[in-house]
Amino acid sequence: MTSAAGAGDVGERRNVSDVAGVLVLGACATWSLITATAQDGRPEGVLLAILAVAAGYAAGRIGGTLLPVAAPCAAALAGVTLAAALPRLGPDPAVVPPLGHAGATAGLLTLATGAACCAAWAAKARALRLGLLLLAAGITATAAVLGSTSGLLVCSAVLLCALAAGRMPHRGLGLAGLALTTAAVTGLTWAVAGRAVPEGLSGSLAGPLTGHRLDLWHDALELAGRDPALGVGPGRFGELSTTATGTLLSDGKPHSAPLQQVAEQGVVGLALLAAAFCWVLFALWRAPRPTPVVLTAGAALTGLAAIAAIGNALSFTTVSVGAGLLAGLATARPLPDSSPAPTPGVRPHSTV
Repeated sequence: MTSAAGAGDVGERRNVSDVAGVLVLGACATWSLITATAQDGRPEGVLLAILAVAAGYAAGRIGGTLLPVAAPCAAALAGVTLAAALPRLGPDPAVVPPLGHAGATAGLLTLATGAACCAAWAAKARALRLGLLLLAAGITATAAVLGSTSGLLVCSAVLLCALAAGRMPHRGLGLAGLALTTAAVTGLTWAVAGRAVPEGLSGSLAGPLTGHRLDLWHDALELAGRDPALGVGPGRFGELSTTATGTLLSDGKPHSAPLQQVAEQGVVGLALLAAAFCWVLFALWRAPRPTPVVLTAGAALTGLAAIAAIGNALSFTTVSVGAGLLAGLATARPLPDSSPAPTPGVRPHSTV
């Protein structure tokens, strides 16, 4: 009776998080179409990103159910291979200066590190777990070899969080901390874009972020002020931003997911982006997977959110698919062990 009740509770929790995900992603797609119709925008990029996340999430749920260790390990290897072998992840290889594809590379390496650590926590054999953690450390080192400073910092943070996840008995507190971290990074980005930080801090950030990126952020807030409700329309930042139009080779992005969202889809679009991230954390909180796996995946997705707040990581389909894949792997329910339980007082039959 207890077993049946527990299974029913798990099924109910999964249904709630799944329904919430469908509603949030559906609302994101619908709102992009509404703003595109009202402002003559191009919603194809947003719709492709939503489809990529949904497809990756479904694949992760299936892979995590059938192969809870092998699937995240394969995802980690695929991510680091893509980052190393295909440094130009966008459709137009000419769009390199001045910001290039650094955000996509850092995002892929972060997701790969998180997937390797999730595989390590899902493994039962100590030797295999150690080997997978070494794989995660190798991916972190790869970020340094590729010259991805942000990737090195975030991958190191994810690896440290994964090691600490094994000592956290309650996932709720850890996920709340990850949510606050994301909010803090987003708030700092917003403050820098709005010139609301002290001059000393602004000057120290101008070097790593580059003046070109800061100019794009300023343009994003200026465009958001034109129509806070609807924004200027999906895909229209590149043609309305003075910084983007004045750049010879521009990708037409403000290199900040929240700022792009508020500029192109208004405050409602920004709220939906935040709701999508909150849904991922909610799904992780309700997931039947072990707490270390859940917290590790949450740390990697939080790292990706931080990279996306100051870069263009989510503009690449490979990164969107990877984010959905990792979330699906961490929320999947592995198949139950089909081996029969030993009968009390009866020794197992020996085949020797």
